[in-house]
Amino acid sequence: MTPHSGIVLFAHGSRDPLWRRPMEAVRDHLQAAQPALDVRCAYLELCDPSLPATVADMAARGITHIGIVPMFLGTGRHAREDLPRMVQELAQAHAHLQIGLRPPIGEDGRMIALMAQIAGEALESSENRVTE
Repeated sequence: MTPHSGIVLFAHGSRDPLWRRPMEAVRDHLQAAQPALDVRCAYLELCDPSLPATVADMAARGITHIGIVPMFLGTGRHAREDLPRMVQELAQAHAHLQIGLRPPIGEDGRMIALMAQIAGEALESSENRVTE
């Protein structure tokens, strides 16, 4: 990590403002853990900010290294086609930036193990019990 590094947590987006809370919580957690890092959320559609706007703002603030983390569970069309195309266009528009694109977070073995652990606790939890 350089002093001018940033991470963009890239998600699909939703009109529902409550949908953004988990993304913003991840951002806040990462920012607290690494205060020198510029951490942002950006969205494909339905809410702001967009990825191009976020990258342009980061570049204007002197960020030179940007890692983009797709906050998707799998590699669907957006992660497989749309996002790489967007990143390529951003790299061309901001030739001075070093932009890296990670695989979708849901395909990381650690995330898979954590989701399996949480799912395995479903029968232990009484807080979400449905009764007739």
